[in-house]
Amino acid sequence: MNSISLELAHALPEAILAVGGVFLVLLGAWRGRDDDGPMSEFAVAVLGAALVAVVLGRHRAGGVVFSDAFIDDSFGDFMKALSLTGSIVVLLMSGDFFRRAGVNRFEFPILVVLATLGMLMLISANGLIALYLGLELMSLSLYVVAAISRDDARASEAGLKYFVLGALSSGMLLYGASLLYGFAGTVSFSGIAAAIGDKPNLGVIFGLAFLFVGLAFKMSVVPFHMWTPDVYEGAPTPVTTFFASAPKMAAVAVTVRVILTAFPGAASQWQQIIVFLALASMALGAFAAIAQTNIKRLMAYSSIGHMGFALVGLAAGTEAGARGVALYMAIYLVMTLGAFAAILSMRVDGKPVEQIADLSGLARTKPAMAFFFAMLMFSLAGVPPLAGFFAKFYVFMAAVEAKLYWLAVIGILTSAVSAFYYLRIVKVMYFDEPAPAFDRPDRTQCAVLALSALAMLLFWVFPAPLVNAAAAAAHSLF
Repeated sequence: MNSISLELAHALPEAILAVGGVFLVLLGAWRGRDDDGPMSEFAVAVLGAALVAVVLGRHRAGGVVFSDAFIDDSFGDFMKALSLTGSIVVLLMSGDFFRRAGVNRFEFPILVVLATLGMLMLISANGLIALYLGLELMSLSLYVVAAISRDDARASEAGLKYFVLGALSSGMLLYGASLLYGFAGTVSFSGIAAAIGDKPNLGVIFGLAFLFVGLAFKMSVVPFHMWTPDVYEGAPTPVTTFFASAPKMAAVAVTVRVILTAFPGAASQWQQIIVFLALASMALGAFAAIAQTNIKRLMAYSSIGHMGFALVGLAAGTEAGARGVALYMAIYLVMTLGAFAAILSMRVDGKPVEQIADLSGLARTKPAMAFFFAMLMFSLAGVPPLAGFFAKFYVFMAAVEAKLYWLAVIGILTSAVSAFYYLRIVKVMYFDEPAPAFDRPDRTQCAVLALSALAMLLFWVFPAPLVNAAAAAAHSLF
């Protein structure tokens, strides 16, 4: 096998998505119709093939290819599997919603495939140029996805807000990358680490700060969260589901990789930034969601808070912290997909409803749905023995081992505050007078809701496979 074939073997999932994306574009143009047709099924097949390639290639010896721009390791495989899973589930759940809403356009699955390709490139980026290319491929697709419902004023507004703020953050990230290249003389992460050593100068610190702006925007952490509530509320619910799941995996993954591989000697500098982002996000996510009446806006602030909890593990800067982040993101993905499966099922007389009050008395009208949704709310709140508790346990323990006691304490306090609005939803479903009953939900949405809730409920019985996979992923970074 020649060198080109070896390099392509390391990037097989990306190659599958690239070829599949081109095929879908040509198929859509050849069909000459606006409706989805078989496009979603083909897109799921392409994403599934890429997921199989990731799983089958996880035992392959890792390597750095394409002139040190692309890295293939266990951490990348773990986070790629999460991103691909999120994209597949979103496509499976979105068809019924778009058909009922009359916006069943064939472009959506194509954009999901292209955005996922950008995510995979971002996760395996081993240099600043590769990072920017992956980020922009993902972002450009997401800008269009946010405004996919062109006739809806709220969706158009959401897409415009996301585009303007996203372009600003990308520009700041590019400026930070330029500063780092100017002071380090290289774009590869390992080269930057060797060049700056243990004493980064002021220019490197400025470059690091600007680089974090772009990454923080994609993670939607404070103070770069401004777009999140409006986009989550304004975009169609399947689009909101996509934003809340797969792209978060890629954004967190590349942040972890950049920090631990490019700036190991600047720990005291980047740790201050990460601690601030974590504290501000946990606090805002805990308190701002209390006043929300729209379930999608509440989930927006919930996602901001959960990104803050994930950053607590990253702030430790240790292998245990990286393991905690990987495990947290896996559990967060399952909880989020399950919660949005329930939100997608909120439909009365054929029209979607989004108010928390619409869940009133759900335990009497849809008892199974209420039970599974309640389990997910308890897990999001971190109530033991559900999986959400163990996710927070691992990141808080990493912070304690790194002697960041006060960060862990504040995290526990904000988690207790955030439990209020999760438990309020449970109270509304079980104790309030019934609202009009929801329509019969889609089977796929029912399956995702049930499987997600059961996974959270039974995680403590057999946690070893996921914990071991997260540990192996974290170990590959050190």
